[in-house]
Amino acid sequence: MQTTFLKNEQVVRAWHVASAKGKVLGPLAVKAATALMGKNKSDWTPSTDNGDFVVITDVEGLVFTRNKAVKKIYRWHTGFVGGIKEVPLGVMHEAHPEEVFYLAVKRMLPKTIQGRHQLKRLKVYKGAAHPHVGQGPKPLV
Repeated sequence: MQTTFLKNEQVVRAWHVASAKGKVLGPLAVKAATALMGKNKSDWTPSTDNGDFVVITDVEGLVFTRNKAVKKIYRWHTGFVGGIKEVPLGVMHEAHPEEVFYLAVKRMLPKTIQGRHQLKRLKVYKGAAHPHVGQGPKPLV
């Protein structure tokens, strides 16, 4: 039996949708990252980006285990002297719930050009409504 490698013109992209209401951040982000990379498909090829589109709704209803809302800290540097900023997960989730899920998935994807292309196919929405109904998304498994 011979191994066949998928080519870019043979890629068929599907749409997946999931509601984050009442779900834990980590496992849902893992499912989204797996679908974005295409690793849930039988014809996955490392050198070809054959991932799907993923739509996540209701991100304000995400659940965090234990005391992560207080202890998990997002840190970044502004570029100025003494410019380290720190924000706990709970505060960031109240202000920007889409950004919390986006960063969780972004950090699970490869840090390459291919990973940046995969991240563009992630659509995150605060409410239950989204404009991608016309694509006929299937539930994210």
